[in-house]
Amino acid sequence: MAEVIVESIENYGLIQKSRPRTLFSRVGVVGCGTVGQSIVLLISQKELEVVFIELSEEKVSSAISRMGEELDNMIGRWGMTPGEKRAILSRISGHVGYENLRGCDLVIEAIRSKSREQRITCRKEVFKNIEKYVSPETIIATNSTTIAITELSSELEYKERCVSLHFITSAPGAKMIEVVRSLYTSDEVFDRVSKFINMIGKILVQVQESPGLISIRLFVTMVNEACEILMEGVGNKFDIDTTMRVGLGLSLGPFELADKIGLDKVERWMDNLYGEFGDIKYKASPVIKRHVRAHQYGRSTGKGFYTYDETGKKLCD
Repeated sequence: MAEVIVESIENYGLIQKSRPRTLFSRVGVVGCGTVGQSIVLLISQKELEVVFIELSEEKVSSAISRMGEELDNMIGRWGMTPGEKRAILSRISGHVGYENLRGCDLVIEAIRSKSREQRITCRKEVFKNIEKYVSPETIIATNSTTIAITELSSELEYKERCVSLHFITSAPGAKMIEVVRSLYTSDEVFDRVSKFINMIGKILVQVQESPGLISIRLFVTMVNEACEILMEGVGNKFDIDTTMRVGLGLSLGPFELADKIGLDKVERWMDNLYGEFGDIKYKASPVIKRHVRAHQYGRSTGKGFYTYDETGKKLCD
């Protein structure tokens, strides 16, 4: 009787292991608040799988629900179809636990914390937890703008894998991402990041390591100056915003944009920059501090420089 020779199907390249793996086929995001959700949706719309990590199952469910609502808003504006929404959500999964980041080519930290000490300590801990479960080739990035990536990556085993990727999620239609190399970042990692940014349809702007990068340093000084003009009585908030929108072509005026970002977050940016540079131009205006003390953060609370309804639509006031 002839001997039966059994060959593994792997030899014929018919299973997942034998197929060539697409670069950035799986991207991780740690922290899925407002900013994290924007990043997850942006990447998943480019037909890439995204897994995000949150602190509890409740936060995971809440994030998925809010992302679904955001996609519904896009459908309402004829920006996509219900079928496209289902396809996007099918590429998103949320979990509790860093072990779910295994297999990611890129992991982006997008957590939110209060004080500067917390921001550094928490993010360093996040970076260490990510490194426990991902391969040495996985790129680890932060979306933070006011903390140096060199400082965040200094305690990792593979420091050369780390970069800062600032996704500008507050400005509608922003087409660029600020990228910062640390003192350790390798040329290979930077080249791979460049390819990723091109894959998701954005333009790379390379920034030298500096707290605030380009966008935040320019933005906070613009808001502070707008507050100064308001306090001097040179113009009211409507006229100041109209000047910047209609006159200079910005999509949102400084007060409108500050309300969208959140005045509490704007104040934290300013406090951090003022602590770094000691320059009065970064010291938060009394107007901003007054709103923050009253917990009037903008769209998120329904009241900031302007008043908003429950959907975030600006009301006449």
